[in-house]
Amino acid sequence: MDTSASIWQGERVRLRAIEPSDWEAYFAWNQDDEQARSVSNIPFPQSAEAVRQWAQQEATRKPEGDAFRFVIENETGEVVGDLTTHHCDARVGSFSYGITIRREHRRNGYAAEAIALVLRYYFRELRYQKATVTVFSFNEVSKRLHEKLGFQLEGRIRRTQFTDGALHDELIYGITAEEFAA
Repeated sequence: MDTSASIWQGERVRLRAIEPSDWEAYFAWNQDDEQARSVSNIPFPQSAEAVRQWAQQEATRKPEGDAFRFVIENETGEVVGDLTTHHCDARVGSFSYGITIRREHRRNGYAAEAIALVLRYYFRELRYQKATVTVFSFNEVSKRLHEKLGFQLEGRIRRTQFTDGALHDELIYGITAEEFAA
């Protein structure tokens, strides 16, 4: 086992905590309506100062249980996305996450590698046994990515997302520690 390498470092990405200086990347990201729609919904505009304060607050916030916001940076140190774990239940051993990659950095393998790093950590270090992710039915790229990574479609919650004038379903994908190891 190589103990000199960081568990947070892959071939293409490094996962790290958010820094106050990341506000600029998040502010630019907030201007992309399609990006916002694929994650949740299009919010009201935020000022640069509000995003600066948010990044400062996130950078100094103490972790709550095993929920964490990972900033994803590429080989050159540029912020390309983030992955946030939530609904972490250590007793049951299950957690959920959401991931997003900035539009100009998609299709470079960053999401797949970031997900694998997080799954490896939660399954092998924190003893979790199940990960779940929700994908909106219109997000074909995310559906294909999770299926390629070995996630199983476990359910569909109909008509829970409204965006761009239409209702969409939530698709629930899951993977177990054993499926990930295989």
